[in-house]
Amino acid sequence: MQITAEAERTIDAPASHVYQLIRDFRQHHPNFLPPHFSDFEIECGGVGSGTIHHFRMRLAGRTTKYRVRVGEPDPGRMLIESDASRRMLTTFTVDPASGGRSRVRIHTRWYTNGLAGFVESLVAPILLARVYREELRLLDQYARGELLRPVSTTRPLPWASAR
Repeated sequence: MQITAEAERTIDAPASHVYQLIRDFRQHHPNFLPPHFSDFEIECGGVGSGTIHHFRMRLAGRTTKYRVRVGEPDPGRMLIESDASRRMLTTFTVDPASGGRSRVRIHTRWYTNGLAGFVESLVAPILLARVYREELRLLDQYARGELLRPVSTTRPLPWASAR
């Protein structure tokens, strides 16, 4: 069974700037991750396509480790993170919006089965959409220079235990 979760927000910064923040996992992306994410670490690359990184995500009291490969099927507009072992694909889409702003959408799809998968299909999309809304809120602040956090690509994320 396929499960999807998504969130979308207008960001008060130009699309080209926002896209660069999203694709830079070494200097920028970790700085607008909500505290649900931890142990973010780059294995290779760090900017855009070809980057491989891993992290943990806590959702509904359960922590799961992910290892993703980054791709850019539409450079400047669309970035993907895929975790083949979990049959998961997350897409970040950045489109220009009026007034020099941008519209950003985070969409994840993954597959599961069985009774546990059925329960997951009822709960996970709601919880993950909340996490994505928080990530987009933080991205908006970060893109405007209102959210300043130290960059760290080693365990744990410096602000994860602050909340």
